[in-house]
Amino acid sequence: MGCAILAAAIAPGTAAPAAMVRNDHGQLTVAADSPLAARLSVTPVTLVSLSRTIPVPGEVRAEPSRSLSVMTPVAGSIVSLPVSPGDPVTRGQVVAELVSGDMAQAATDVAKARAALDYAHRALVRAQGVASAGGAATRDVESARSTWLQAQAEDDRATARMAALRASAGYQAGQGGVIRLTAPIDGIVSAVNTAPGAFVTDPTAPLLAITGTQEVWAVAAVPENLADALHVGQQTEIDVPALPGRTAHGAISAIEPVLHADTRTLQARVVLANGDGALKPGMFATLTVLTPQPPRIMVPQSALLMNNDTVTVFVEVAPHTYRRRGIEIVYDDGDLCEVTSGLSAGERVVTQGAVLLNDD
Repeated sequence: MGCAILAAAIAPGTAAPAAMVRNDHGQLTVAADSPLAARLSVTPVTLVSLSRTIPVPGEVRAEPSRSLSVMTPVAGSIVSLPVSPGDPVTRGQVVAELVSGDMAQAATDVAKARAALDYAHRALVRAQGVASAGGAATRDVESARSTWLQAQAEDDRATARMAALRASAGYQAGQGGVIRLTAPIDGIVSAVNTAPGAFVTDPTAPLLAITGTQEVWAVAAVPENLADALHVGQQTEIDVPALPGRTAHGAISAIEPVLHADTRTLQARVVLANGDGALKPGMFATLTVLTPQPPRIMVPQSALLMNNDTVTVFVEVAPHTYRRRGIEIVYDDGDLCEVTSGLSAGERVVTQGAVLLNDD
């Protein structure tokens, strides 16, 4: 369906009366006080900047930095697991408790190292006092100093190991080797891979996964033939079939540099705020990329006339004076049609009632 062309098909005798219109070699002057003048609408020709829309399929994904696994730094037996898949959690909330002999041993090592360091320090002070009174040899002081330095190194080692264990999982250490694993981020428990009573022997095995949904990614699969049309920073509209009537907006933040060989697509992502959690990772989405186009001259359909297979408009050359002019247009659907030649920005054309000026 192309632009609607108003055919100037006025039968003989139906043209505007001579009293209303004066024709001077194709230049039509309409009496300012005539009924015809009141039926004419004249509009300036303007440049219109339109955007080309490129719809591409995609999906909602969790941001990788907001999807984390909770693991235990040492082997142990799970005694409590107070969360289930789908439960919301906050950062620092206890999500699992374990009893670990390794943890108890690490705590004992710290206590022993502190005691040994304290004893070595007191022995060094005592040896230095005896030596200053002339009652001990220098080698006794050096021996006490060496013992103190070794005790200090052992205390540093035990303390550093304990600190590393705590930092590696963000847990709280309780008495008797109890470890309380906590959520590293705010989010939703997306998977639980263990149960109370289970004995964990592999510290690299995730006990549960937490996904943060305050921000998500809308990832588009861009076909190879459209890759050059997309750029970082372009605005997009994201529609999710599962949420009819809701359209999100965002700019392309990144485009993968490598084409996926199996699908011949590039992945472009848009970061979206998701404070209400309505956008769920895994949802299908359509990303419509808005690609700005150069400004174009556009006129309403109602201004167009067909005369002898030529598209024309009436251009105002003086107040209430009009001349027919042939133009070329791009046939397209919509209320406006693009004019490729025959008109310039700023010229005024008749957009309503042009058929009444037909002089054929």
